[in-house]
Amino acid sequence: PQIADKASNRLGALFFYNVGMLKPASPAQTELEMVTLEQLVPKDHLLRLLDQHIRFDFIREATQHLYCENNGRPAVDPVVLFKMLFIGYLFGIRSERRLVKEIEVNVAYRWFLGFRLTDKVPDASTLSQNRRRRFVGTDIEQRIFDGIVEQAIEHKLIGGRVLYTDSTHLKANANKRHFEIHQLEQTPAAYLAELDAAIEADRVAAGKKPLKRDDDDSAPPTKEIKVSTVDPDAGFMARDNKPTGFFYLDHRTVDGVHALIVDTHVTPGNVHDSQPYLARLDRAKERFELAVGAVGLDAGYFTPQVCKGILDRELFGVMGYKRPSHRDGYFYKRDYLYDAVQDCYRCPTGEVLPYRTTNRLGYREYASNPKHCADCAQRAQCTQSRSHQKLVTRHLWEACKEA
Repeated sequence: PQIADKASNRLGALFFYNVGMLKPASPAQTELEMVTLEQLVPKDHLLRLLDQHIRFDFIREATQHLYCENNGRPAVDPVVLFKMLFIGYLFGIRSERRLVKEIEVNVAYRWFLGFRLTDKVPDASTLSQNRRRRFVGTDIEQRIFDGIVEQAIEHKLIGGRVLYTDSTHLKANANKRHFEIHQLEQTPAAYLAELDAAIEADRVAAGKKPLKRDDDDSAPPTKEIKVSTVDPDAGFMARDNKPTGFFYLDHRTVDGVHALIVDTHVTPGNVHDSQPYLARLDRAKERFELAVGAVGLDAGYFTPQVCKGILDRELFGVMGYKRPSHRDGYFYKRDYLYDAVQDCYRCPTGEVLPYRTTNRLGYREYASNPKHCADCAQRAQCTQSRSHQKLVTRHLWEACKEA
C-alpha cells in the first residue's frame, strides 16, 4: 500500500506539472500599444541623471551667432547636435555613423534627445559638416565645456581647493611608418624669458660676462620632426615605457571632491607634459574663480619651471617620484652633497667642487680639481673624463624642486 501511495503521488505531481498547454507565438511586434518613452527609460539611467542636473539650453544661446536668422533651411537644433556627441563620448561610440544607428534603436537615447519613436535621426554627415564648416575656428567646444563646469560648481560638485593633473596619450589614426621629415622653427617657451633674466643675474652676481645671444641672427633655430602624411596635427611620441608612434596628449585637470574635470587641453604627442601646465592651471583658476590651495601631479611634471611656478603661486604641490637615471658602477648624484653656504658640492671622498659658471640652459656648473681626482682611488666610480675632472650641474631653480 505504501508503494502504491508513493506511485500515486508521483503520478499526481507529473500530471500537475504537465497541465500547461503550448500555444503558437503571436506576432506581438505588430500590435498597437499605448506607451510613452518616459515609461521605457529606467529611472536610474545615466542620461536621466544628466537631464536632471544639467541645463543644456545655454548651448543654443552660445551658438546663435553662428546661424543665419532669416535665410536658409531650418537647421538641426545645436542642443541636439552636441547631445548626440555627448552620447557618443559617454557610451564609447567613436564612429558618428555608428552613433546614428545606435540612436535609431535605443529608446533612452531618443528620450534624451527629445525624439519620438518615429522621428528621423539626423544623418552622420550633419554632424561632420557642422564640425568642419559651422564650428571650425570657433571656441564653442570650450564655451560649452565651461558652461557645464559652472553648473557643476553651482551644484557644489566642484570645490576647487585641490586639483590633480595628468596627461593621457591617445592613438592617432596614422601609421607610424608613413611620415615626412620637416624642419620646425623652434619658438622659445613662455618661461624662457624669465629663465634668461635669472641666468644673467646669476652670472653678474658671480662676476661672469653676459652670454652672447643669437637674437640678431636672421634665421631662427630649427629642429627635425616627423610629420604624419595622414594626420599632420598628431605628434610622434617616443618615451620610455610608452608606445611609439603618432599620438595626441589629453591633459586633464580634475577636482579633488568628486574627480570632475575642470580643464582639458589637447596637444600633439611630442609636447612635454610640463609645457602647457602652468598656463592651463592659471586659466582654470581665473575662469572659475577657484581658490586653489594644493595641486597633485605626476612625476612628468617634476621640472624646475613647474616647481617654481607652483611656489610663485603660493600653492602646496605633491608630485610623483621618478627614479633618476643611473649608470651602474658609478656614484649617484645624491652622493655629491651641496653646501648652500659655501655654494659648492662635496664628492664622496670629501673634495670640494667649487662653482665654475652658469650655462645658457640655466644650470650652474661645479667642477673638481683635476690634480685631486687624478690620484683618487675612487675615480673610476666618479668620472671617466680624460681630464680627470668631475662636473656636477645644478639648475638655478633647483631649490624650488627641493622645497
